[in-house]
Amino acid sequence: MGFSLHPFSDVPTEHWMTLLNHPDVVRHMPLADGSWNEEAVAAWIRGKDSQWIENGYGPLAIRIDHDFAGWGGFQQEDGEADFALVLFPGYWGRGGQIFHHFMGHRMELGIETVSILLPPSRLRTRGLRRLGFEYVGDVDHGGQRFLKFQTTGQRLKTVSAGLSGPIPPRAGQ
Repeated sequence: MGFSLHPFSDVPTEHWMTLLNHPDVVRHMPLADGSWNEEAVAAWIRGKDSQWIENGYGPLAIRIDHDFAGWGGFQQEDGEADFALVLFPGYWGRGGQIFHHFMGHRMELGIETVSILLPPSRLRTRGLRRLGFEYVGDVDHGGQRFLKFQTTGQRLKTVSAGLSGPIPPRAGQ
């Protein structure tokens, strides 16, 4: 099962609405309330795609075997590259492969230090430590508490096997 990466705008709004309102997804996204409408989703899509022009990197939509599976990638949060990955529950087992793909290309994007913000509902964090991430403290983001983990290129443990090609170039780059 291969995956491919796409601009957010390549995915129909109704697919995004299904993901962003999915109760199992919303449970791990404290900033979302599960009541996205078409107008809000369209603005969110534009904002995600614009990060590529503003920062030189940004998140991408993910298709697995041509089906929309979710999104992931690097976003600038408080001047740092934050990695996020949001998938439909049926694809949660594919997160590791997708994570390694993005991490394997971070240096091409000029990213050395990577942060991951997890809601306190995410109880399993030992895997992040095995990958070289360290817990650096709690942070407030959008009025919600998150657990912040961080790594640098020296500490990051990633694999290159199974990568499905580079992160695609973006318009405006």
